[in-house]
Amino acid sequence: MTATPTLSKADFTSDQIVRWCPGCGDYAILSAIQATMPKLGLAKEKFVFVSGIGCSSRFPYYMNTYGFHTIHGRAPTVATGLKIAQPDLSVWMITGDGDGLSIGGNHLLHILRRNPDINILLFNNRIYGLTKGQYSPTSEQGKKTKSSPMGSVDTPINPLRFALAAEASFVARTYDTNVNHMSEVFLEAAAHKGTSFIEIYQNCVIFNKDAFDDVYDRRQREDHMIHLQAGEPLLYGKEEKRGIFLNGLEPEGRPVTDDNIDNVLVHDPTQKTKSYANLLAEMDHPEFPVPVGVFRKVARPTYEDAVWDQVADARAKKGDGKLVDLFGEGDTWEVD
Repeated sequence: MTATPTLSKADFTSDQIVRWCPGCGDYAILSAIQATMPKLGLAKEKFVFVSGIGCSSRFPYYMNTYGFHTIHGRAPTVATGLKIAQPDLSVWMITGDGDGLSIGGNHLLHILRRNPDINILLFNNRIYGLTKGQYSPTSEQGKKTKSSPMGSVDTPINPLRFALAAEASFVARTYDTNVNHMSEVFLEAAAHKGTSFIEIYQNCVIFNKDAFDDVYDRRQREDHMIHLQAGEPLLYGKEEKRGIFLNGLEPEGRPVTDDNIDNVLVHDPTQKTKSYANLLAEMDHPEFPVPVGVFRKVARPTYEDAVWDQVADARAKKGDGKLVDLFGEGDTWEVD
């Protein structure tokens, strides 16, 4: 066996011209991924990026790895088949709030419940960018766009709650203005055995500019975001003087004092039930600080392992068999 070569970010940068709008948050996500891949200790030919349709789905062209640019909403199908056929590959699926949660919602649900060892990055800019600014499944109610000139009346999808409802074993959120945080989350996702679902807050400078500035702008980030760290209390605000408490079954943000600091919720993403992760996923600005980091991380069997266990069991009972015998067994007939 040969040693895995030492790789750098440049090894994962393709020769293709990156065709996103200047200032698009996708550039930062691409940079973070290209910088993260060398840290995983795999040969470059072990990586595959699979995408659907949308601005985010140009991603495979810009990664110097194997890749599939598939059809609208169907990236989970291709990624799942690929992982079953080649379980040793590191498979990364790129999608957006439209591609993944609208036409691809059904496919995304099933990949999450099946739990193949695949990393899913969902770029959420709350708009359809590629098709020029229609409202998307994550757009807020009242959003005025070309397809909702009087304001959207749809209730938006919360991507994290969608993933949790589909039994995702790893659920996280990060944001495009913090490359270090993105890289940390990507590394933790890659280390997880099972489907990792990561929502990325991403800015569309043309059709939904500053969509998340009220949350992650540097001037107010301390008060409007909470960074999740396993085993650490849920503290936020300047000098971390506010915390998240439980009032019955409801979360509540209030000042931290010497008398109540022991009652601040402590983050534990390994809880088997989804109640705690859902509680965090429901927290939203302006009522709460928006959590970022790993919400849930639990162990359960992967889809490809279960499939190959069945193959091994069938071989043990019946032998390898021959394809011609398979075609000829059971009820057959001849056509004159």
